Amino acid sequence: MENNCEVKSTPASAKEFFKSGNFWKPFLGVTLGGLAGFLYYYFVGCSSGSCAITSSPYMSTIYGGLMGLFVVKSPCSRGRC
Repeated sequence: MENNCEVKSTPASAKEFFKSGNFWKPFLGVTLGGLAGFLYYYFVGCSSGSCAITSSPYMSTIYGGLMGLFVVKSPCSRGRC
């Protein structure tokens, strides 16, 4: 089985890191996912309190942020599927 993983060098400085996709892609994924999770809670949410994720704005935002991170960092998003 052939390993097609690319080895990328680490940025030399913090300035290079913040300009790279290694920072912005996950950051935007978590931010947009968290926003989507909060909006889902706000407009659809569960008012009875029996829903584990959508009954709390915090849990909904955290869950949305994690889903956004998983979408951005999945192997399929890097063309490895």
